[in-house]
Amino acid sequence: MKTYRKQLIHWLFEISKTIYTRIFKHHEPWGITTNQLLQLPEASFGRHLGEFLNQHGFELIPKVERHDCYHVLTGYGITVEDEIALQYLSFGNGKQSPYMYGAILLGTLILPDYLSYYLDSYTIGKKANTFLNLDFKKLLNIDLTILQGAFFLRSHSPIKNI
Repeated sequence: MKTYRKQLIHWLFEISKTIYTRIFKHHEPWGITTNQLLQLPEASFGRHLGEFLNQHGFELIPKVERHDCYHVLTGYGITVEDEIALQYLSFGNGKQSPYMYGAILLGTLILPDYLSYYLDSYTIGKKANTFLNLDFKKLLNIDLTILQGAFFLRSHSPIKNI
């Protein structure tokens, strides 16, 4: 039964991201490919972003590139429960958007099995330094561990290696 609920949420994410980017996102896309990111220095945030995208067979989603940046910065994966937990972390960090509220509401109602994970993620976001409004494109050459250390205290980090 849980698998069907996860599939439903995944389907809702796929449909809603297209609609959301068309209606709410009006800035220019980065215009950077995964291959370009993979050319950046090995320890850089951008290189890790490229490796994350490459590992999952993704390219940056135009106009919402920062979402994949959140994954790399926080260490959250791409499972349905990780995606919902990342929304909770973002909420704790101060994000406010219709998409986030919808993902949290529907994700919690459809997949409540991970509520403690979601709430822990919210707490991590609350305790982290604010990172949601960063211009991540300008940070692609920064060492990932330095960037992570600037936002997450070791004792309150979702990342295992800092």
